[in-house]
Amino acid sequence: MTGPATADSHAAPSITVRKIARHLGAQITGIDLARPLDETTQAAIRQAHADHQVLVFPNQAISAEDLKRFGRYFGDLSVHPFSTNAEGDPELIIYDNKEGNPPRATDLWHSDEMFRQCPPLGTALCSKVIPEIGGDTVFCSMTAAYETLSDKMQQFLSGLEAVNDFKIFKSLFPDSAEDRARLRQYEDAYPPVVHPVVRVHPITGKKAVYVSRSFTMSIKGMEEAESAMLLDRLYRLTSLLEIHYRHRWEPDMVVFWDNRSVQHAAVHDYYPARRLMERVTIKGDRPFGAGERAQGPALRKFKPGAEIPDKDRATRQHQRD
Repeated sequence: MTGPATADSHAAPSITVRKIARHLGAQITGIDLARPLDETTQAAIRQAHADHQVLVFPNQAISAEDLKRFGRYFGDLSVHPFSTNAEGDPELIIYDNKEGNPPRATDLWHSDEMFRQCPPLGTALCSKVIPEIGGDTVFCSMTAAYETLSDKMQQFLSGLEAVNDFKIFKSLFPDSAEDRARLRQYEDAYPPVVHPVVRVHPITGKKAVYVSRSFTMSIKGMEEAESAMLLDRLYRLTSLLEIHYRHRWEPDMVVFWDNRSVQHAAVHDYYPARRLMERVTIKGDRPFGAGERAQGPALRKFKPGAEIPDKDRATRQHQRD
């Protein structure tokens, strides 16, 4: 990792924060995550996490318990309902991809667990076994993505909301009566949720685009064709190389990213070599946006008669059954 060291007014005396990419990413040194951290150091990491969006901690030979302790400095740990959680320790996710166990094709650009009412604020991933070639993780600053948009587009997006769902994980359920019933249970547990298209970071106050191909279904209240056109434009923001940070893993690294302001995707170019990682995810708050919520005619022009209340419409057969 290269680049000039930069002073950081929020850094505790014992740690060094060095930027490693233009729009996101900083390396943290002078710290041992195998040991408890004092409150001053925790606060410095919390601020650096918000400011730099992705933090890289090299040379951290830590245990799963150390990783969980680190995550708990910033909040309660969540349990991902669709991930490869450790048996008997569901807060710990283990990715052990190798020949015979390839990575799933569910890792498109995303912010973690957007299907929740309160998505996680951050994720910490620790490398254990790294392939000789490949296996990078790519991050995209959605704060920088928002700032690339014209003033008119930013104004247009203000107040829009998006419907999110765990659609990317539905392929994990085979087409059998038993699995369809299990899927319905999860659909009841995690119904579609609405989040602002542009969310405001609770620490920095900066705005970030908050939709993804993995989880976003539609713009709430907008006609389907217009919604699809707008979402496709926003999805394409992750293709801007200038707002990326591509992380090359080494053994015993911890990367801690901010789900409120970045999206990420794992590169599966290493298979069938082995890649073993451990992960924890920290619970967050409900996303909030800026501006008055858009609704009604501002989102959709109705055809004549569309405003008739349902109680005055003709009864359909499914309503009688």
